[in-house]
Amino acid sequence: MTPKEPLLPVVEGASFFAVDMRVGVVVNVKDFPEARKPAYQIWVDFGEAVGVRKTSAQVTVHYTKDDLLGRKVVGWVNAAPRQVGPFMSEFLLLGSYDAAGAVILMNPGVDALVGARVA
Repeated sequence: MTPKEPLLPVVEGASFFAVDMRVGVVVNVKDFPEARKPAYQIWVDFGEAVGVRKTSAQVTVHYTKDDLLGRKVVGWVNAAPRQVGPFMSEFLLLGSYDAAGAVILMNPGVDALVGARVA
């Protein structure tokens, strides 16, 4: 069942296509004890054009550190950096929510190329 949330405002194509979303692979995961809510510090390799970027993510409900390591993910890589406590988040890891509000990561599939843009 889909949550009944209102649609966001209409966005023109030029604005949407300015958002750079790419496939990456998780290369490092650490606990983030300073976070207000349970979270991990996650490093993702987005390929040659972008390189490795780090973020914090509240994904501890459905994923262990071992589950994440080596997993392909989707990230918004041209998001403005954001300070999260003592940690600088350099991209946004994309996912959706389950019925309880826990994050489920987007799954680009095993054949998705690291560094490929999401269209």
